[in-house]
Amino acid sequence: MTETTETLEHRLSRIHLALEKEHLEWVDDVIADLEPAEVALLLESLPLDARIRLWERVPQEVDGEVLLHVHDEARSTLIDDMDHAEIVAATAGLDTADLAELFEDLPQQVAEDMLRSMDELQRARLQETLAFEEDSAGRLMRTDTIAVRADVSLETVQRFLRWKQEVPDNTDSLMVVDRNGLFMGVLPLARLVASDQEQAVADLMDSDVDSIQVTMKAQDVATLFQTHDLVSAPVVDARGLLLGRIVIDDIVDVIREQSEQALMNMAGLDEEEDLFAPVLPSAKRRAVWLGINLLTAFLAAWVIGRFEAALDQLVALAVLMPIVASMGGIAGSQTLTLAIRGLALGQISRTNSNWLLRKEVGIAVLNGVLWALVVAALAIVWFGSVGIGIIIAAALVINMLAAGVAGIVIPLMLKRFGIDPALSGSVVLTTVTDVVGFMSFLGLATLFLL
Repeated sequence: MTETTETLEHRLSRIHLALEKEHLEWVDDVIADLEPAEVALLLESLPLDARIRLWERVPQEVDGEVLLHVHDEARSTLIDDMDHAEIVAATAGLDTADLAELFEDLPQQVAEDMLRSMDELQRARLQETLAFEEDSAGRLMRTDTIAVRADVSLETVQRFLRWKQEVPDNTDSLMVVDRNGLFMGVLPLARLVASDQEQAVADLMDSDVDSIQVTMKAQDVATLFQTHDLVSAPVVDARGLLLGRIVIDDIVDVIREQSEQALMNMAGLDEEEDLFAPVLPSAKRRAVWLGINLLTAFLAAWVIGRFEAALDQLVALAVLMPIVASMGGIAGSQTLTLAIRGLALGQISRTNSNWLLRKEVGIAVLNGVLWALVVAALAIVWFGSVGIGIIIAAALVINMLAAGVAGIVIPLMLKRFGIDPALSGSVVLTTVTDVVGFMSFLGLATLFLL
């Protein structure tokens, strides 16, 4: 267990105890020492009653930042506990991108009040941001960009920055634009302070910087930041007009959300599900995928039922049958996980999918033969039947081969139909390996042993 986890657990226990014993001053002292993201984590880690009591102790000036860091479902429980004036006040100091993230979760009347409280420029920027797709660069970008012209001197830029008296967080470069606001490049701050102040911006700027289209998917933006080690990047429209910038802070959130989404989706769960949500809504969400899994289980049971006569005559078949399905399931899951990861990172396309399929078939054959020999030997020793050993070996190879193919084909097909492979791939794969495993083992046994 890491030190961070131990600290969180210890802090949670003490806050629980402090809330129960009404030691509210100590709770206030703890909250005052925490970052908004840490307060959000604590709130998500508490049952609803304790969460609301802790939320009431959070200082109003950090309410907005805390709301940004909690998951959607937990956020709705906190917003429900606030009155309109509190919500409007909490959002007052947030930038446009953060406001857009919260805006759609607000009650309609509160959202209207918030819009009325803004000045005309801020309102226009928020409405422009909300017009972009939710998972696009337009929703991630910040509009606090400092832009300078290419034809001015560094001394002029320096005077401009002194006049502003501050630069936005995570500013490693200034954006360079022409007279019409079209993006031309970036001027690194290091060059600005270390170069001859008489030089023009055009002489020192980087003009080969890749800009991000405002419609680019957030996942693709995150990949770009990872592969190019970016701290910030310009966002432009189709004409090349500079609209804003995306900074590393926002990309870290995107990467974290993608990781949580992949993990939760593999279990058929919503990545925003509240760990301490009430029983009834949580049960409803999980019931859907349990029902789907039940249908696939009945399909596998139906296949087994087709060979009832064989099972009645050879008890060994019933004993060994789960081995075939289990080995295929594990092999398929390994391939499926790699395929989903490859799709998420953009590493799999039509040009290399056939090569990848051939590779997985080769792996399935090698591992299938290896473990088929092991299982066959054990079956022969256990039941004293060479025939059963040969049958289970053949079934094992067939099922592992099917698992390897399915592990690649299933996510590719699901993605083609617009279905998240992480959400439903494991259910489909389990059905394939169970049905093929039972069919091959019991079918071969019926043909050659009875």
